Parts: sequence; C-alpha cells; structure tokens
Amino acid sequence: MTPLLQVKDLHVEVEGKQILNGVNLEIKPGEIHALMGPNGSGKSTLSNALMGHPKYIVTKGTIHYQGEDITGLSADQRARKGMFLAFQYPTAIPGVSVTNFLRTVLKAVRGAEVAVKDFRKELKEKMELLEMRDSFAGRYVNDGFSGGEKKRLEILQMALMKPKLALLDETDSGLDIDALQVVSEGINRLRGPDIGMLVITHYQRLLNYVQPDVVHVLVAGRIAQSGGKELALELESKGYEWIEERQKAGAPA
Repeated sequence: MTPLLQVKDLHVEVEGKQILNGVNLEIKPGEIHALMGPNGSGKSTLSNALMGHPKYIVTKGTIHYQGEDITGLSADQRARKGMFLAFQYPTAIPGVSVTNFLRTVLKAVRGAEVAVKDFRKELKEKMELLEMRDSFAGRYVNDGFSGGEKKRLEILQMALMKPKLALLDETDSGLDIDALQVVSEGINRLRGPDIGMLVITHYQRLLNYVQPDVVHVLVAGRIAQSGGKELALELESKGYEWIEERQKAGAPA
C-alpha cells in the first residue's frame, strides 16, 4: 500500500533559524498518529511545513503525499489535493458568518461553487453528526467563541472538506474536560479507512479519547521515539527527560 504521507529527512527553517533537523514519518490511510514533545521541539513547525506555509522553508528532504512529491506545492494546492490543517489558534473573522465562510472554503477547495440547496443540506448533516446547534451557523467566525467552540468549528470544517489527510495542531489546547470530550468525539466520528490523521498534542489526556495507532515523540527537531499508545502513558508519568537523554546518547528510536 502506498503511504498517504511520507516525510523523508525533512529539515525546515523559520526566519533563518533551523527548527526541524531530519524528520522521518510515514502515515497510511486509516491511521491516526499522535505527535508529542516538549515546547519548542518543532511540532507546530512540522504541521505548517507539511501544509505548505510559505514562512516555513524546507532546506532539505521531501514530503510525499499519495506517492506524489508535494514539497514545492503551495498551501492551496495541497488543500485541493485533500490535505487539511486545524489551527492551534483559530482566527476570528468579525462580520463573516460561519455559513458564508464554510461555503467559500468549499468553493476554494473544490474549485467550483456549491449550490446553496446542496450546501445547506450538507452543512446540516455535518452539524447533526457533530451535535451542533443550528444557530451556530449564523454566528461570526470565532468572534466571541469559547476555546471549545473554536475547535468544534475546525472539526466542522474538516467534516465538510472530507480531507484524506488531517493535521490537527494541538486541538486540545485550552479546552476544559467537557469541551475536550466533545471535540474528541467529533474526531472519532470522522476517522475511517479513507482518512489519515496526525494529531499534535502536549498531553496524554486527548489520547484517552482519541486512540492513536502510533505515538511519536519529537525532540529538538527530530522524532526521537515511536511506539504504541502506551508510550503516551509513559510520557505522562516520566516526562520527556528520559527520551532527551536517550537522544543525546544516540540510542535508536
């Protein structure tokens, strides 16, 4: 089976500073991979580089998606091919309703206008799937939203866009336990054999609800350790220092 995502020896710099130092990663369709690591390890840099943010410059290595080298493609080109990034800090857009925003997003990704009737039907179906009230669609994008509401809108976008690869950058950031459960349930309802996910998180608590197939630990711009979901539990109890020491000693991941 051709990997959905294959990252080889990826080096990335931001504003002249090297952040990623040789990341290797492979995700197959249907898999959920969790990426953990201490602050400053490069987790968000990796998600932005994978999505093609122009600020994140690939200095070495390649990114293959569905067997195609996309290292040089722009973010909008990657989105049209079925890649999606849920932001850690979604931006508010006062004056733009959720409905109009989502319809514009779908037009940009699909390359054609979505008929109003078809769009409203599809939006209603996805909102019901995620147990969202109809009134949510009439609010302005992230304007006055709680942390949980912002993240639920990200999941709603993902549901409508139907990506093949979803990059979720610290979706659990700033959520209380109730909001975390709601967002996690939304992610679980969208997982399936045709979508791969990279879930970036600081804490094991998200992985209590979203069960990963593989857990990776990013330290100093490299994946220092990979394993099953038990690795996240070990990190919760022991912290990152033991992995950092292993990396310094040159131990294999």
